[in-house]
Amino acid sequence: MDDRPQSGERLPHEQTSPFYRPLWRRIAITLGVALWLGFELYGGSSLWIAIAGAMLCYAVWIFFLSWPKTPDNPPQ
Repeated sequence: MDDRPQSGERLPHEQTSPFYRPLWRRIAITLGVALWLGFELYGGSSLWIAIAGAMLCYAVWIFFLSWPKTPDNPPQ
């Protein structure tokens, strides 16, 4: 199966930016949002729990589940 975008299909900005390419950055961002969610769960603020939870779901989806499966350094 080919994971590259089909003609006319656009990838989200996060998946085309070179900043997000290293795996450690994507893990760090997701971990930071998860820690924020934990803080909000501890504090009990419903609105911020919903916002942080939505951001965590988005980060997991965009950085891991739908991330293109191409290697960072393809063989030459």
